[in-house]
Amino acid sequence: MTKTTGITWAAASARRLERQFLARRARTGTSVADVAAAMLGVHAQVLSAAELSVGLRADGVTRTDVRDALWPTAPPTPTPAHVPAPALVKTHGPRGTVHLLPPRDLPMWCAALPAIPSGTAAFPTDVRLTGEQAGQVVAAIADALDGAFLTIDELGEEVVARTGPWAGDLVMPAFQTMWPRWRQVLHRAGQCGALSFGPNRGRRVTYTRPPHFTPLPPEEASRLLVRRYLYAYGPATPQHFARWLAAPPGWAKARYAELAAAGEIEQVRFEGAPAWVAAGDTGFPDAAERDEPLRGVRLLPYFDAYVVAAQPRELLFPGAAYRRALAGGQAGNFPVLLVDGVAAGVWHQRRRGRRTTVTVEPLARLTARQERELADCAERVGAVLEAAAAELVIGEVTVGAHA
Repeated sequence: MTKTTGITWAAASARRLERQFLARRARTGTSVADVAAAMLGVHAQVLSAAELSVGLRADGVTRTDVRDALWPTAPPTPTPAHVPAPALVKTHGPRGTVHLLPPRDLPMWCAALPAIPSGTAAFPTDVRLTGEQAGQVVAAIADALDGAFLTIDELGEEVVARTGPWAGDLVMPAFQTMWPRWRQVLHRAGQCGALSFGPNRGRRVTYTRPPHFTPLPPEEASRLLVRRYLYAYGPATPQHFARWLAAPPGWAKARYAELAAAGEIEQVRFEGAPAWVAAGDTGFPDAAERDEPLRGVRLLPYFDAYVVAAQPRELLFPGAAYRRALAGGQAGNFPVLLVDGVAAGVWHQRRRGRRTTVTVEPLARLTARQERELADCAERVGAVLEAAAAELVIGEVTVGAHA
């Protein structure tokens, strides 16, 4: 390990893979919360993809382990007498999308995310909530979900009862129908710690309130989030950080400036351009050390944190991979084949009964060693998803990008 201020893409990638449990899987016994914390959240719009993101990073972990961490018991009623505290919380995280987060990180997330300036209002004036109304709805959601597991309709009834008929006005166009006004702040309630997802009741989604916590002061939380991001995915610029969070670049630049002035981050040269790392965190693998973490084949599912957060994107997705494995420049919409630390293809898995077929489309010919490693990766995908067997097919992936 060398200390340097001139960092190459290979050195940065090797360190990122190590810290993401992608160079070596976490040892048996490592908690799923520790894996999720290292990733800075597990994208969970597609729960099976989240299960793979965790399971592919930790020995012995399956989808059941992830679900048990989320919901230690599945309460059959809206107001169970007692539910054990979860090891993971499914809620709205970075970019307003659904993530799995460790409860211990909620004081940071639920202070830092609401502090990010919002963009242009998505709804016209006669539809959107005022600031005061939005606050009332979030408070009503928190109150209604405390100790309860409610469907969206049940939650809506509780919100209207606690606020007023205006919250239930059907004014939001959605999926060829109209939603009540209060639902426009559902993601905000998640980011504030008022709401998380509960286990399904039959085929219906339920919501609950995550374990109680005290948020950090917003400025402290934002600065901590920058340092955590740089530890996991640095070196990175303010623009990289803003892109990952879907935050205004000016806001991200101001956070970096504050941390730099306080001596909490420092500037380095990354591929010849200025970037930042956490102060003192300048050790990167040298040429002799970095080949092993980079070498090899890995399969990463939809919206895996590594492909979404690691920048610059054009170096992670070189050449043909930028066209094939991204959806209009958007990372995560395809499951990705990594070869020697860079995107080198796409893949898809399809379950039939107790068997799963993993189809991989490499963008270049694989060596015999790489094909053997790929077969091992496909078996691991099957093991995480608890399939009885996994078949590997190397060929064209015909499934399009995830929406």
